[in-house]
Amino acid sequence: MKERPLLIGIAGGSASGKSSVSKQIYENFALTNRVFILKQDDYYKNQDHLAMEDRVKTNYDHPMAFDNDLMVEQVNDLLNRKAINKPIYDYPTHTRAKEFEVVEPADVIIVEGLFALENPDLRALYDLKIFVDTDADIRFIRRLKRDVNERGRSYESVINQYLATARPMHIQFVEPSKMYADIIIPEGGSNHVAIDLINTKVSSILEI
Repeated sequence: MKERPLLIGIAGGSASGKSSVSKQIYENFALTNRVFILKQDDYYKNQDHLAMEDRVKTNYDHPMAFDNDLMVEQVNDLLNRKAINKPIYDYPTHTRAKEFEVVEPADVIIVEGLFALENPDLRALYDLKIFVDTDADIRFIRRLKRDVNERGRSYESVINQYLATARPMHIQFVEPSKMYADIIIPEGGSNHVAIDLINTKVSSILEI
């Protein structure tokens, strides 16, 4: 067992392929029970003090929508081999669920999210920083298909949200965080060469 877990940050725009990259790294080491993916989306701020009509007005594409203090605290706990009570976000009610997930420490922790590289406190903890870089038109098409087919939203609502918040927030916060990346992966999860190189690097660190 490594004394300190390996911490990997994976950022990128909405529907860029962050989850696909994270999943492929996870699956490469899953049989060893030594890897865990920590999703930034679980750390949306608790909004149970707000009325529903106010909760739905939240800009979920802005860094301030996240409880970064809690996330940094819990990442530090995992790095110190302490279990955490990870929050669970309930999307239908636009607030944090009363339940939580107990997460045990792992040798490899992957932090995945839009702003995984934007927050300086998180950024200072990473051993490896990755940015998944996918063209804006591809990301928009993927987001449109996902939100309509999987989340029951209308085409109009997805387009309006993309133009009002997702696109400007990406330009302002997500895209600039690419400069902090150690590795930039074009094409997301379909870039098997890049993912193989990352897996090789992780294996060497873990001495597998």
